[in-house]
Amino acid sequence: MTLMKKVFLALTTSLIVTGAVFGQKGNIDSLKMEILNIRAEVENIHLNLEKSKSKFQRGIFVATLGYTITIAGGLMLGRENDDLGQVLLVTGGVTGITGTYMLVDAFKFLGRTRKRNSVHSP
Repeated sequence: MTLMKKVFLALTTSLIVTGAVFGQKGNIDSLKMEILNIRAEVENIHLNLEKSKSKFQRGIFVATLGYTITIAGGLMLGRENDDLGQVLLVTGGVTGITGTYMLVDAFKFLGRTRKRNSVHSP
């Protein structure tokens, strides 16, 4: 190969490599932004799961307490403490329903873990 061809080949190669490097800069920046977005979404998911966990645990406690009181009230019916049994039935039922509502309400945070797109694909 002649010197002119070697210089031309070297310049052409360096131009192609330089163009590829500068062309990749935009892709690298968009890749970095995508990684940061994914990290933010994962942190949001962890936060919502933690909220859901604590609300779910409180709901389980309240529902269990309420239905335990209901059972105790039902066992008292028809005996000497019939009036107390009726009060415990109603109180336990309301407490159990409140705990069940708290359980169901805890799941709303799980629904927030998904990102909703405003544009729907066909």
